[in-house]
Amino acid sequence: MPLHDLTADMLTRIRNALRNRAKTVLCVRNKLNLGVAKVLQEEGFIQGFEIVEDGRQGLIRVDLKYGTRGEQIINEIQRVSRTGCRVYKGVEELPRPLQGLGITIISTSRGVMSDRKCREDKIGGEVVATVC
Repeated sequence: MPLHDLTADMLTRIRNALRNRAKTVLCVRNKLNLGVAKVLQEEGFIQGFEIVEDGRQGLIRVDLKYGTRGEQIINEIQRVSRTGCRVYKGVEELPRPLQGLGITIISTSRGVMSDRKCREDKIGGEVVATVC
């Protein structure tokens, strides 16, 4: 079965793995998914990720992060810009989930960044996802 939106598939796999208290999850590798994983690691929502070669496109193994008492670090993760409806925002219009406690993942001309980094660099782009 072909997948059309690999990033939405990655976010759904992470969401389902968190519900099942899994330690790791495998996602399909592409540039956008690597950027999303990098931003999640930089912002402290996951422990880390690594690229796994499978002889085809490759996979990303995401190591999920939980609190000291086993509570989820990621409470909500949603895809904003979809295949049929792209959402672009300027730097002044970037959303702040939970008044800055969450992050928005933005795909810019300089790569995939968090909303905080976009505000520092004064650059807007396509809103990929929000994480709270």
